[in-house]
Amino acid sequence: MYIVEVRNVNKTYRQGSTQVRALKDVTLVIKKGEFAALAGPSGSGKTTLLNIIGGLDRPDSGKVVIDGIECTQMSNAGLAALRLEKIGFVFQAYNLIPVLTAIENVEFVMLLQGIPAKIRRAKAKEILDEVGLEGLYDRRPSELSGGQQQRVAVARAIVSEPAIVLADEPTANLDSKTASGLLDIMVRMNKERGVTFIFSTHDEMVMDYAHRLIHIRDGEIYNATQQP
Repeated sequence: MYIVEVRNVNKTYRQGSTQVRALKDVTLVIKKGEFAALAGPSGSGKTTLLNIIGGLDRPDSGKVVIDGIECTQMSNAGLAALRLEKIGFVFQAYNLIPVLTAIENVEFVMLLQGIPAKIRRAKAKEILDEVGLEGLYDRRPSELSGGQQQRVAVARAIVSEPAIVLADEPTANLDSKTASGLLDIMVRMNKERGVTFIFSTHDEMVMDYAHRLIHIRDGEIYNATQQP
């Protein structure tokens, strides 16, 4: 079963008086439970593709299907609802809410989903323990290291059991040891919880962890290989 289908997607941006074609007739499918990486240099189109899969941006043409839902022509409200229910995000800059504690940040998506407070708190504690942050529930982002903040971001992304988690350069601001530990957590989540992960990266370490590498260059996919 395909959890993501991208069919003949094109995207062009205007920069001043010039046009930049970010994606060129891209077709890609991702199966449920994959641990895949969009690999390419800066400017290759990988973040644009990830944003279109996540409903943060719209293609100029083509079709995008997420967990069986065709979302290309959805309204902004429809896309927001799709993201809330189906997609978890892990960003390079963490994107935690600075005035909230770690556990409140993890609870936030569930709050928007209308999940009762007692259930939210229990699930948030469980997932924070699972990513190695037991006892740090009440710390705000400024009181956590970069690696700890990214673990909170991962916990927030997966706690509501989305169909897919999209991670945009998740190790870019981390040292290699911290990055390796974070990737180990995500591999475990993939194996034990069946979470589908799609990364964008130019980090060799992330590529080594990926089960499938999808190479993108100049807005085109030119190779998509299974890792041994």
